[in-house]
Amino acid sequence: MNVQHSVRHKLLAVVLASTLAAVLVAIAAMVAYDLRLYHQSWLNDLATQAELVGRTSAPALTFDDARAAQENLALLRYRPEIRAAAIYDARGRRFASFSADGTEAFPRFPEADGTHVEAGELVAFKRIASEREILGTVYLRARYELYDRLLGYLGIAAIVITVAMLVAYALSRWLREMVIRPLVAITSVATEVSEKRNFGLRAERLTSDEIGLLADSFNTMLAEIERATRELEASNREAAREVGERRRAEEEIRRLNAELETRVKARTTELQSTNAELEAFCYSVSHDLRAPLRSIDGFSQALLEDFPKDVSDEARRYLARIRTSTQRMGQLIEDLLNLSKVSRGELARRDVDVGEIARQVVAEIQGREPERKVEVSVWDGMQANADPRLLRAAFENLIGNAWKFSAKAEHARVEVGLLRDGEQASFFVRDNGAGFDMRYANKLFGAFQRLHSANEFQGTGIGLATVQRIVHRHGGRIWADAAPGKGAVFFFTLAPGKAQAEAAKKEVAA
Repeated sequence: MNVQHSVRHKLLAVVLASTLAAVLVAIAAMVAYDLRLYHQSWLNDLATQAELVGRTSAPALTFDDARAAQENLALLRYRPEIRAAAIYDARGRRFASFSADGTEAFPRFPEADGTHVEAGELVAFKRIASEREILGTVYLRARYELYDRLLGYLGIAAIVITVAMLVAYALSRWLREMVIRPLVAITSVATEVSEKRNFGLRAERLTSDEIGLLADSFNTMLAEIERATRELEASNREAAREVGERRRAEEEIRRLNAELETRVKARTTELQSTNAELEAFCYSVSHDLRAPLRSIDGFSQALLEDFPKDVSDEARRYLARIRTSTQRMGQLIEDLLNLSKVSRGELARRDVDVGEIARQVVAEIQGREPERKVEVSVWDGMQANADPRLLRAAFENLIGNAWKFSAKAEHARVEVGLLRDGEQASFFVRDNGAGFDMRYANKLFGAFQRLHSANEFQGTGIGLATVQRIVHRHGGRIWADAAPGKGAVFFFTLAPGKAQAEAAKKEVAA
């Protein structure tokens, strides 16, 4: 019964907490949007009103006609939200004024152009100019009901939250009936089996969902335990009669252990041989394949430089395409070498400042393209236990991609941060660039897989495959979320190091 109460209370807490969080986020977003819209529209309206008053009062200031200016201000009585208005001449003297209730205290001197909130009201000053000559200043003071609107929204929010929590509570009662009753049935059978050692009992399947599958699995487990128990009892009886079967079994175990050691040594030798072959292949790629590419690129450049008059424009275009292709092939070779390197060698894990590594990578990229203006945000306080060399390589690819694919954004932004879900930490790199269609997300981390053509964005399609190998070597996982034209965000986790895992076990034990 304690288990039933615990599960029921947890289920109720999860439903209520989820409902409250969703309602609070929705209400906060709606209120923030409306108040911002109200504030901006009211600023624009007051500025427009000041502009109109200034234009209609310019002739009165020019001809020193205070009566005409006063009549212009008197028209503001049809705008009940305007509490007071005044026109100052070029010397800062009050030329005409208007007060809705006749008790308004006007500023002694006009201020610079602008609007601001003062004592719960909105104040605006606007210069009156004609043919580059300042004739005076308009002053307006109006009601500012932002705080009243906020209080109204708070009242509505309280009602909505109350109704939502009541609905969530009613829903949780239905869920408790659907979930807890089958669990109680399984628990009662498990208790009786544990106390009486009666493996012939079976739990009744009351639902066709996961809990029903749990009941089936539980029954299958009981049947298997029952069968294993009978076999064990028979085996024990036979073992008691045949002690010499046991000796042969021990000898067989020793033989199998020796054979296992031999197999392990053989597999280790094979692995070392494979690694040696991989090293030789990498050496061949690094030297034998790069040399012809450098020759092709060098001779193409020599043709352009040594025979400038003998090479036609069409031939120049062909040579340029040859050089571009050889340089791209060189980059592919470099990326393949980097991809092979991250899969070899021992991990040298230690505690590192992830934010510092990300900032160093950003500084290097900015140094290569100083002409680009990109807003970069790197969170503070990000720590991890990882191989700093490999972690830097991962960020070089992720931040480099964010930098590259945000090149066509009007205001490019790149953000590096950390999200926590309990003890799980997820690092992320976000940009507001080209993004991609999530239907093709399964191609992201394969070598040479590209979701954008080379004409749009340069690249070899190796970077994300390299990042995935680095993350997997650290026992983590990597995934992405994006939309075309709305940017992309890449998340990855790192399994804790041995020291961190042992410390976590000690904390749990304590």
